[in-house]
Amino acid sequence: MERIQRIRPEGLIPSPAFSHVAVVPPGATTIYIGGQNAVDAGGTLIGEGDVALQSSRAVDNAKIALAAAGATVNDVVQWTVLFVDGVDLAAAYGAIAPALASDEPALVTGARVAGLGVPGALIEISAVAAIMR
Repeated sequence: MERIQRIRPEGLIPSPAFSHVAVVPPGATTIYIGGQNAVDAGGTLIGEGDVALQSSRAVDNAKIALAAAGATVNDVVQWTVLFVDGVDLAAAYGAIAPALASDEPALVTGARVAGLGVPGALIEISAVAAIMR
C-alpha cells in the first residue's frame, strides 16, 4: 500500500462528507494538530457569537498548522470537531464542509460540549494527518 486508504464499507451509512475507516501504510509520517479555535495570531477571538465565522476561522487555523508540518487538508485522516452545546450545527458544518470535502473524505468525529478553553469560543477543531515521505 503506497497511499492512505479511506474506506466507506457497505453496511454502514453512506456519506459524501466522511469515511468510516482509514488505513495508513507503514512509512507514513503522522501529524497531530491540536485543537484550533477562532483566534487570530495574537490570541484574540474572531467572530464572537457567530458559529459560522468561528468555524471558518478554526478551519483556516488548522490549515496553517497543517502547512507548518508540510501537509494539507487532503492529508487529514481524521477531524475532531467540538461544538459548544446549543450552537447552530447546520451553520457550523456549512462553514467547514468545503474544507473537509473530498472524493475520499477523512473520518469525522463531532461532539457537543459544555464549553471550551478559549472564553467565547463556540467550536474547536483538531486533526490527525499522514503524509507519505
